[in-house]
Amino acid sequence: MTAAQTAADSASSVHVSGSIVNGNTPIALDMELVNGTGGRGQLSESGVSFELIEVGGYVYIKGSQAFYSHVAGPAAAQLLQGKWLKASASSGTFSSLTSLTNLRKLLDSTLTSHGALTKGATSTVEGQQVIAIKDATRGGILYVATSGTPYPLQIAKGGNSGGKITFNHWNEPVTLKAPTNAVDLSQLESGH
Repeated sequence: MTAAQTAADSASSVHVSGSIVNGNTPIALDMELVNGTGGRGQLSESGVSFELIEVGGYVYIKGSQAFYSHVAGPAAAQLLQGKWLKASASSGTFSSLTSLTNLRKLLDSTLTSHGALTKGATSTVEGQQVIAIKDATRGGILYVATSGTPYPLQIAKGGNSGGKITFNHWNEPVTLKAPTNAVDLSQLESGH
């Protein structure tokens, strides 16, 4: 377990995909994360999806009409359609999303939030040999690569707060770029 956490913490990048239930909220994600820099990809929360880029201290979000209605109201949704929103990554409305774009935070919170661990059987995840590490207290299973670097490759949990998240494409190059002409959310909020 410690080896998997150390390997993950020292990785330069990873692709994370899957779905989980956080509280009572279903969240689906498909993100590329760069250690110490940010991330990009798509998220869906309770069926409302949006694109997300976090880089340079800002979170950039582009969503559907339903997303903008939820965030800014129906009138603003018309104006924002097709545009990127820009917000601070450290405070404000969307700062909580940075826990999903920060590679170390995401993995540390996932890998350290467990009870008593037991070693399970070996199997494969996406064609790669893994060992199952079972969390007897919370019911989750972490699958760790058994050859090469012991990267975590998948986390699975059953029940109401369950889901499955896959980690792959470790250390592959990812380019993060801020979108141009983003609408600064702080300027919108001060205009109310």
